[in-house]
Amino acid sequence: MWERVKRLFRSIFGGIVDRAEDPELILQQVIRDMRDKIPQMNNNVAQVMATEKMIEKQVLQLEREVVDLDSKIKAAIKMGRDDIATSYITIMQEKQASLNSAREQLEVAKKASQQALKFRDNYMLEMRRRQAEAMQLINESKRAKMQEEIASMMTSFQVGDTASTFEDMRNKIAEREARARAKMELASSSVDAQMQEIEKEALNMQAQDQLLAYKRQMGLISDPGLSESQLAPPQRAKALE
Repeated sequence: MWERVKRLFRSIFGGIVDRAEDPELILQQVIRDMRDKIPQMNNNVAQVMATEKMIEKQVLQLEREVVDLDSKIKAAIKMGRDDIATSYITIMQEKQASLNSAREQLEVAKKASQQALKFRDNYMLEMRRRQAEAMQLINESKRAKMQEEIASMMTSFQVGDTASTFEDMRNKIAEREARARAKMELASSSVDAQMQEIEKEALNMQAQDQLLAYKRQMGLISDPGLSESQLAPPQRAKALE
């Protein structure tokens, strides 16, 4: 008994939800939700890239400090101050270790920036694809709604003279449209075929003229007085033989 009651409530509320759902509104809301995520996504990408730039700046600074310490070490050695040179060497070793660590962090940050940009670009492509798909579905929904309205209107007609008149006119219009379409297809196909034959013949004539020109250059034609344009197609064929 309880299962029957549950099925009843599910059928009632399920029907209400189905009727309340408007595909156009839902699809438009989905597209808006996807667009709303773009600013936050751009902000995240900017933060990742900012981290990369900061580490890159730190690497450059450490490289300059290492070079400067190297110069100081050499100067202290020339002055015979090994104690000062030893202190500079200790500092340079620390800076070198920091530099190596910063370079490793920079490589990781660069990969993170590339991945963030790639994810953002893929998201934008997916959003455009979804938007185009949503617009197509919305148009299909509008057409279906229009067809439902027309069907509802047609079913409201009483069977009689009016309905038969509509049916007769519909058949006549469909017949006229079919005849017109057939005439257009016939005319189009015949014209296209003629144009193709003309183009084919023109190409053949050009090829024959070029062949005769080659043969004249090679001395294979004994009558140089006639030009290619003066030879009729049969004469060109005979010359070729």
